Amino acid sequence: MSVNSKSVEKLKRGQKVAFMATFFTLLLAVTKGAIGYLFDSKILLADAFHSGADLLAIFASGFGLWLAGKKKSAKFPYGLYKAETLVTLLIGIFIIAAGAGIFKEGFHKFFHVTQKGELPVLPLFVSGLSAIGAFFIARKEKKTGKEINSQSLIANAQESFLDIITSIVVLAGIWLAYLRIPLIEGLIIVFISLLIVKLGIRSVWMSLLALLDANLDPALASLIEKKINEIYGVKGTSEVKIRQSGPFKMVECKIQTSPLLPLYRAHELADKTENSIIKTYGDVESVFIHVEPSRQSIVSAIIPVKDIDGLNSKVHGHFGRAPYYIILRMSDKGAEIEDFYYNEFLDEKKHIGIKVIKAVIKYKLDILFTCQIGELSFYMLKENFVDIYKIDENSTVREMVKKYHGNRLERIVAPTHSLDESQSAAS
Repeated sequence: MSVNSKSVEKLKRGQKVAFMATFFTLLLAVTKGAIGYLFDSKILLADAFHSGADLLAIFASGFGLWLAGKKKSAKFPYGLYKAETLVTLLIGIFIIAAGAGIFKEGFHKFFHVTQKGELPVLPLFVSGLSAIGAFFIARKEKKTGKEINSQSLIANAQESFLDIITSIVVLAGIWLAYLRIPLIEGLIIVFISLLIVKLGIRSVWMSLLALLDANLDPALASLIEKKINEIYGVKGTSEVKIRQSGPFKMVECKIQTSPLLPLYRAHELADKTENSIIKTYGDVESVFIHVEPSRQSIVSAIIPVKDIDGLNSKVHGHFGRAPYYIILRMSDKGAEIEDFYYNEFLDEKKHIGIKVIKAVIKYKLDILFTCQIGELSFYMLKENFVDIYKIDENSTVREMVKKYHGNRLERIVAPTHSLDESQSAAS
């Protein structure tokens, strides 16, 4: 399947922001480098090199998002989403290198006193301008990165926010250098460099985990498992796995369903589960569902009856107009009554069966035993993966269970009467 339009749109937005940030970072780096060279400001020149490292990282992020947006092919059937993760790894390395460079500069300041000269007004102005520019770049990268779940943009945003602090430190450093107080200047620069190195190490570590398919979001796995278990027809969920692939997540899991469910119905349940996950979680790009029969041989069944006399209750001739319903838990060893339900909708004229189904759906039914069933009720039950078996009116529940275990019941594969007939009979 090709990359869906929603995913492509996300990636294009990320590319646009990354390349825009590249352009503005280039302007800042060139400006700081030129002013630092003209005014012989070693700190501003070092900051220009730092911005140059940021420039390469941001450009690499945009390039990675561009690769991730390429269509899937025979050679790359899962797409190039992980190109973005690989680029995040490179960004982390750049950040570590930049932090090491700043640390070296700060350490150097412990032992060298700058000669006092004229007040460096233009370098101070450029450093302040750099802090303001870094703020707007960081805010845009962070907002877009979270919206499209781009790890490289988020990493760049974190680095850009640190650039604000770095620019302020550089500004203070230039001023302190002018006042010939190098020790304080060096301490501040070393502290900031350690923060930058820490951020770089985190980006590298998270990227490596993603490339190694580690489960980076166990909380999301729990939410997805809970969501799947709410789907009618699912009898259990296991092994929910999430792989981070660039800005998207790939989900795999196993679901259990009734062993009585035909193969084509199991495929329908898998499709329903996949669509539910993708619709609920926007950053999930694909879902693979493996369906297997439930290990529990117990199934839940409902039977319309005329009276309440345990397993000796008499079967009613119509599903929707029965006064009572028995809920059974059935296994190879027999059947036991779980609950009784009183039909509170008997006085109503339309869609009684639908209302009964909505009331008893909480039991997660697998089977309905009935003599006849209307059109709407039939299709609603089929939509919820309930099998329907035909039984004889006035037979007992015990007799019906015995016939079921002896494979002597016929499945109802179509409504026994139309909607018009149901309404006519109700009136």
